[in-house]
Amino acid sequence: MSRPVIPIAASAEAPTRQRRREAPKGRRVDPQARAEVQQLLGPASRARDLLIEHLHRLQDHFGHLSARHLAALAQEMGLAQTEVYEVATFYHHFDIVKEGDTAPPRLTVRVCDGLACEMAGARELLAKLPALLGAEVRVIAAPCIGRCEQAPAVACGQHPIANATTAAVHAAVKAGRTRHEPLGFVDLEAYKADGGYALLKTCIAGEIEVEQVIKALEDSGLRGLGGAGFPAGRKWRIVRNEPAPRLMAVNIDEGEPGTFKDRVYLERDPHRFIEGMLIAAWAVGIQKIYIYLRDEYHGCRAMLEGELAKLRALPPFPGMPEIELRRGAGAYICGEESAMIESIEGKRGMPRLRPPYVAQVGLFGRPTLEHNFETLHWVRDILENGAAWFASQGRHGRKGLRSFSVSGRVKEPGVKLAPAGITIRELIDEFCGGMAEGHVFYGYLPGGASGGILPASLGDIPLDFDTLQPYGCFIGSAAVIVLSDKDRAVDAARNLMRFFHHESCGQCTPCRNGTAKASALIEGEKWDVELLADLSQVMRDASICGLGQAAPNPVDCVIKYFPEELK
Repeated sequence: MSRPVIPIAASAEAPTRQRRREAPKGRRVDPQARAEVQQLLGPASRARDLLIEHLHRLQDHFGHLSARHLAALAQEMGLAQTEVYEVATFYHHFDIVKEGDTAPPRLTVRVCDGLACEMAGARELLAKLPALLGAEVRVIAAPCIGRCEQAPAVACGQHPIANATTAAVHAAVKAGRTRHEPLGFVDLEAYKADGGYALLKTCIAGEIEVEQVIKALEDSGLRGLGGAGFPAGRKWRIVRNEPAPRLMAVNIDEGEPGTFKDRVYLERDPHRFIEGMLIAAWAVGIQKIYIYLRDEYHGCRAMLEGELAKLRALPPFPGMPEIELRRGAGAYICGEESAMIESIEGKRGMPRLRPPYVAQVGLFGRPTLEHNFETLHWVRDILENGAAWFASQGRHGRKGLRSFSVSGRVKEPGVKLAPAGITIRELIDEFCGGMAEGHVFYGYLPGGASGGILPASLGDIPLDFDTLQPYGCFIGSAAVIVLSDKDRAVDAARNLMRFFHHESCGQCTPCRNGTAKASALIEGEKWDVELLADLSQVMRDASICGLGQAAPNPVDCVIKYFPEELK
């Protein structure tokens, strides 16, 4: 006998199932938390690409990101809670506090443990500061914070402390100096008084043709100064030929250990860069500009916000493209152009597979002109002084000028504007006041953490694009770290590989596992050279982006040029 069919409406389980379907998925949103989020965001747009900006607002206000506020933000922006959570957990500067966990102290002191700072005593600071500052202050090691010439560098909240000592950090905490200090810079009024924006107006008025401008950049030999070295004029021409609307992304993430040139120029003369940026936008036909600034540069961000507001109020020409300033959140990988674009779009900063290239399919799927800060900084000077002026500045057969970020064992570290092709010996002697007292030149990193390590015996190689590759190195963003006889290349390699392991985005296995394995393998005094060589080859061949491809450089250089340290 068959069982009777029970209508769904009469089923005892039907209402329960219906209720389950109607209930929202994920964490229930606390009405008070949503009200707090709404009040904090105010009239700001809830567009998806502003997720990281809104996470910063929550972090700045509450000192951390609670689960209840993340859920409320997700509902407010119409996003899945998983989307918000995965972005928040990707970036180092967001502190997520789960239910039942204790929130971190309101004040965090970040001690840079990058190579230059480690050489200057960062480990001693990390060992002493927790006990000195007490439980009310969180002391953590941080990757390079872009102040290598001030090593050891410490960030007390948003307040940078140069050449830090335990006494200086303690005094800053005690005095409540946790905010960035105003910068002394050439503001809009002073820049205009010195002829600023006159060149831009000449371009807009049609007195200079676009072809003349692009040709001048090509003839000057100006190349991308963020590290890749792609010819600037050619890039403008390529993007200009793509269909409109076109966008522009400016990279001031500057996370490469040893690099700080962009920060130094930005702190002094921001409008020279902005004018170059607007000339590029005019020449290429850019609709909107996004500036991506690393989170560690709090003073620069406050200054730029103020100066951009002035520029919007008194634009140098009608129809000036909209300019948005976007804030990084502590991720070295976002210095890679496609990862930066992902971050601007409010996502995790994971590099894209290419092709298509950013010039074709970049921000929000549009053709995008991507540039490093310093490349645009030179546009005005080149156009005013002529392509031949810039091209004639080189040395040893090279062309142009380079801004070297020099740190380590030299008497006078800092940004050194020098001829492209200068050698490290010439750079130290002519621009850095020689080696620091009591130190003898032993080795150097010509291109930051990923550019490799060379011995003093190879100190006569011209420093420029294409000159270092035969030695297994490259110049990158010209971040030079000088080692002395009191340092060991193996220790430098360990520091750098720990950094790469920490900063790998985790997207691809060769980089994610390779940096972890390489870091573990080189911690011991005796290295398995054969295994490291195999690992290096796999990482170079199979990693998606330059981080994994270049991470083995320090290790390979130690094996090749400093074998005596491995005995």
